[in-house]
Amino acid sequence: MVGLGIMGGAISRNLVAKGWHVVGFDTDPERCREARENGVEIAADCADLAAKAEIILTSLPSPVAVHAVVAEIVVAKAPKRIVVELSTLALADKFAMHDALASSGHVGLDCPLSGTGSQAQKGDLVVFASGDVNAIEKCRPVFADFSRKTADLGEFGNGSKMKYVANHLVAVHNVATAEALVLGMKSGLDPQTIIEVISSGAGNSRVFELRAPMMAKKKYDPPTMRITTWKKDLDVIGAHAGELGVPLPTFDATLAFYSAAKSMGYGGQDTGCVCAVLEKMAGLER
Repeated sequence: MVGLGIMGGAISRNLVAKGWHVVGFDTDPERCREARENGVEIAADCADLAAKAEIILTSLPSPVAVHAVVAEIVVAKAPKRIVVELSTLALADKFAMHDALASSGHVGLDCPLSGTGSQAQKGDLVVFASGDVNAIEKCRPVFADFSRKTADLGEFGNGSKMKYVANHLVAVHNVATAEALVLGMKSGLDPQTIIEVISSGAGNSRVFELRAPMMAKKKYDPPTMRITTWKKDLDVIGAHAGELGVPLPTFDATLAFYSAAKSMGYGGQDTGCVCAVLEKMAGLER
């Protein structure tokens, strides 16, 4: 596992718990320390990791980080490896990764994940797998021990396309959850009562179940998805839709609230903090 942050760290812990020998690497020494305490063998660098692991999972914060890791794997000249890219990136970055690995005899898979950091801790993730079918089949036992489902979506790149669809809905549902809670609270309703009633009715969603409780408590730390990382993901979706000429009016309407959250100092906190933005706009004090 390259990248031992919110997602990679949780995935590594779950794999160790299921009996896998996990070798990990991260540029952050603190992340390495935490992973080591959870039973992960820490590699000296990505080349060392590539020498030890036949299947390499990458969960990284930016395309720059992904390309740097791929370059290290290529230079390592290890035997044929399967490199499973789990991050949300632009298609051009995914294909650049794929081609660089293929030129050195490795197989790259595009396998973004559906789920938050808290879901990752519970193994409640869905793998949007795409690429070489035989490589995906070889990785299925690994996927099964940190997720609840693997969807084989066919040709390389389809995993990212599906992730854009999923994240579009998450972006909208998250802001809609905050908006509805603020409406209810300013109407005089208790936030916990709102959650109990709405979660059993037609207005419920997985995002409501995950984020409404933290909104009710005004507790956005530790994050399951940081605003800064989420903004990067939203930019990728917007650019992809723009290239296709697909209008996203509801999605676009949410962007201002995520930008406001970042400008208000919530960049390192969970995306549920859009509730704090809407509370301020509504003049709601708790």
